[in-house]
Amino acid sequence: MPSPVVYFWKRTPFIRLLSPLMAGIIIQWHWQLPLTALWIVLISFSALILLFFGISFFQRFRLAWLNGIAVAILFISIGALLTRFNDIRHHQQWFGNTDITNTAIVVSIDEPLVEKTKSLKANATVNYITKDGKSVKVKGKIILYFKKDLPAGQAGSLLPVINYGSRIILNKPLQEIKSSGNPGGFDYKRYCLFQGITHQVYLKPEEFEIVQVENKTLYQKIFYPAREKVLSILRENIKGERELGLAEALLIGYKNDLDKTLVQSYSNTGVVHVIAISGLHIGLIYWLLMLLLRPLRKMQYARWLIPVLVITGLWLFSLLAGGQPSILRSAVMFTCIVLGQNFGRTTSIYNTLAFSAFILLCYNPYWLWDAGFQLSYSAVLSIIIFMKPIYNWFYTKNKLLDFFWKLNAVTLAAQILTIPVTIYHFHQFPNYFLLTNFVAVPLSSLIVLGEILLCAISFIPSAALFTGKVLYWMIRAMNSYIERIEVLPFSLTDGLQINIVQTILLMVFIAGIGFWLLEKMKHGLTVALVAIAGFFGVHSLSLINTGRQQKVIVYNVPQHRAIDFVDGRNYMFYGEPGLLTDDFVSNFHLKPSRVLNGISPVPVINGFTRDSNYVTYKTRKILLIDTTISFTTPDKKQDIDLLVISRNPKLYMGRLANSFTIKQVVFDGSVPFWKLPYWKKDCDSLHIPYYDVSEKGAFVMNLN
Repeated sequence: MPSPVVYFWKRTPFIRLLSPLMAGIIIQWHWQLPLTALWIVLISFSALILLFFGISFFQRFRLAWLNGIAVAILFISIGALLTRFNDIRHHQQWFGNTDITNTAIVVSIDEPLVEKTKSLKANATVNYITKDGKSVKVKGKIILYFKKDLPAGQAGSLLPVINYGSRIILNKPLQEIKSSGNPGGFDYKRYCLFQGITHQVYLKPEEFEIVQVENKTLYQKIFYPAREKVLSILRENIKGERELGLAEALLIGYKNDLDKTLVQSYSNTGVVHVIAISGLHIGLIYWLLMLLLRPLRKMQYARWLIPVLVITGLWLFSLLAGGQPSILRSAVMFTCIVLGQNFGRTTSIYNTLAFSAFILLCYNPYWLWDAGFQLSYSAVLSIIIFMKPIYNWFYTKNKLLDFFWKLNAVTLAAQILTIPVTIYHFHQFPNYFLLTNFVAVPLSSLIVLGEILLCAISFIPSAALFTGKVLYWMIRAMNSYIERIEVLPFSLTDGLQINIVQTILLMVFIAGIGFWLLEKMKHGLTVALVAIAGFFGVHSLSLINTGRQQKVIVYNVPQHRAIDFVDGRNYMFYGEPGLLTDDFVSNFHLKPSRVLNGISPVPVINGFTRDSNYVTYKTRKILLIDTTISFTTPDKKQDIDLLVISRNPKLYMGRLANSFTIKQVVFDGSVPFWKLPYWKKDCDSLHIPYYDVSEKGAFVMNLN
């Protein structure tokens, strides 16, 4: 009789295929293997597998391990090829491979314009490049920012003129999208690249022309008007900006009107998942469709309609909600479940989950890096494994108590495997997640169902208005509850930092403990102990390295000066005091670096002295210039290890070079763009190394 592990492995073939596919995706992204080599590997191992089936059964049995290796390498090559083909930079027709200077560019707007404080934003597809009277068809996507002269709705506003499908001609240089480059910061460039977006441009009204030809896809023609109709119903019947913004996000994933502080509150209390369209919403739609189609079960000739209508309903809702990775994953999984149920086949839920991930990664390999994608699969897998054992902890005959305990069991189970992923991506853990989920999950489910009802009865104004008022008070009550939990003492453990190795070791530890407790396998305990020992080993090494670090970090913060002097686990901030009170700038630009380096603020740091513009830190001499200063020519030049230039001082590099021997110049984020070329040219002529943080990201000087 085969062991449980062997039996499980045989019932889940897509797990065996998913693992090498993921490995190929990761390998190709980090090492960018040449296309020819990938094709050679694919063809060679495909031929080897075909030859394997031509030998005798006995030889196939003996060489099964070799066939397994060949299949793994084959799917590694498939994952790598998919990754390469999905990278727009490798397409021959990508506009970035063409000289686009002094050219007219024709683009199509892909989505309705989003109104920002000072601009209108939209993604666009590049269709043609026109140069010297010739048009060349190209591929690629960019972000357009239109200067907003008038509020939306007023005569002359761009909002009613430009919409999805509109074509415009622009003749302005495109700017490559860049990340801030601060340590531990969000890689915005990679995020956009994974969506096929590589450039951006800011347009004033006179810098583009609208072409009287629309280029709308079938999706845009059908689902964008439907989304607008749903949004108009919600906006007409649900009052209150914060409540309306949350209602839009809950039903169709429209997040442009969400209140940022409210989203942060949901994130800090561990219930931000109710805002993201995910398996919870698809599960509700599935339940509602099955309830509505129950009469068809009694009709023998009409039973085949049930899976067709359910799957159609699930995918229509998924597309209406924008086709986000989390909802597509859920739609694929529920589709597999519906098909399995109606064709009378009982398949392993783990295999179904792996199959859905396999399909989605074949469609877009870059979803592997999507935090929502990772959290969705972690949560579903965790519920599958741990929900029933946790639910069995308590037994009650009271149906109401049993229902609430089941909700808590699901919440507890979902957290087990998502904890490592949450800490890795967000560096925090909500301590009261059970209290918030206990209310938010059932209440948000009722709100979603109420919104569906509102859309269904919108043609009856009085009933729709009454339903909107009920939804308003339900959303307001949920928001109030979440915000009250957030301000409780010790509601959030913040500043947690683990690397990818520690994340994997934590997952292995949880899996090992699960096998030991649920399957009574002693090997599971051994694996868990080894994994947790490795986790603390890596953590100890990280603490040792953190305690020894000595560095100066000049951050890339647009229009601001920000410098951290780091000594071990302490840092002293030198910059504009307003940055310390600006939560957005601090959390986005500065906090990730401090979490990554494991440092805490101190008012005074060892080895730091300052005299006017001169700073001595440890053994390094640093000159900070942000205002116009005149320097005399000394008999002997003073050595300067680091010169940091901020703002817009009247400064001549030649005169500075007469007074100092400068080893490194750094231009911080507050330096005007127009001034940089002059200073860089002077540095080149004087052979002084320079570093522009707005171009290359934060400058880090290690002093060890």
